Amino acid sequence: MMTNIFVYGTLKTGQPNHHIMTKGVHGKARFLGKGHTEEKYPMVIAGEYNIPYLLNIEGTGHHVVGEIYSVDDQLLQFLDEFEECPDIYQRSLKRIIVLEWEGNLGAPEEQAAADILECFIYSTTTYKEEWLNLPTYENYDSFGPHGLAYTEGDAC
Repeated sequence: MMTNIFVYGTLKTGQPNHHIMTKGVHGKARFLGKGHTEEKYPMVIAGEYNIPYLLNIEGTGHHVVGEIYSVDDQLLQFLDEFEECPDIYQRSLKRIIVLEWEGNLGAPEEQAAADILECFIYSTTTYKEEWLNLPTYENYDSFGPHGLAYTEGDAC
């Protein structure tokens, strides 16, 4: 069975953990396209390792930009462990507005009207209160002008 997920941080193309989505070591992923969250959320860069966190506070922040993948159960289970779900991140369904479908894929059968797709996303309700005062971002790039490059901790 394949599951749609939306990634907005270090798992995106060109980011430090993208290999998890492409190497096939932990399961299979198929890139479907690019999109952004239908609702606004604050995405911050926080913690010792400069990790991007999407705070599950609907209606504030930005329409967060990311990538849509279809993943198998093996990769989904690995991602739950990698994202320390449910302790650090919680995986929940969110509506994603598709900006661009990959190649000639066209809209998958499960596509809703107006190119809106329901995808699982890793966001957090277990954030530190001071994170609410951090700058928020629309489109994460570890190598961006913010100067907060991701530092790998105990990750794969």
